[in-house]
Amino acid sequence: MNIAIVVSEFNEEVTSRMLSIAKEKAELMKLKISFTCMAPGAYDMPIIVDALLQKKDVDAVVTLGAIIKGQTKHDEVISHAAAQALTDLSLKYQKPVSLGISGPGMQERHAYARIRPVAERAVEAVVKISGELKRIQK
Repeated sequence: MNIAIVVSEFNEEVTSRMLSIAKEKAELMKLKISFTCMAPGAYDMPIIVDALLQKKDVDAVVTLGAIIKGQTKHDEVISHAAAQALTDLSLKYQKPVSLGISGPGMQERHAYARIRPVAERAVEAVVKISGELKRIQK
């Protein structure tokens, strides 16, 4: 299975570690990472994900990001917009797109605690969804 990974540069101390863990998990699961792309933030991911999903050699896209709460509700706006756009793209192309974006409402210390579980589950999710799609499309 060929996957692509899109990583948010925002909160890079967290997301760079998420990327390392996602790569390890992909290797353990014998997945080929065709592309690794950077986006300024989670909100900016959908246009990159859209371009990747159009490629024949990309079966699924893993997204990685960390949306940390600030003094306003901006984190909620970003999270909801990104999740909706990524869901819409997955449905449009009938290819899995995982939501490996932690937040909203999360403090920085929570982001660090979620690095490994979120990154690993994001990779596992695209494999599971892909398997189910193949099973029901027979």
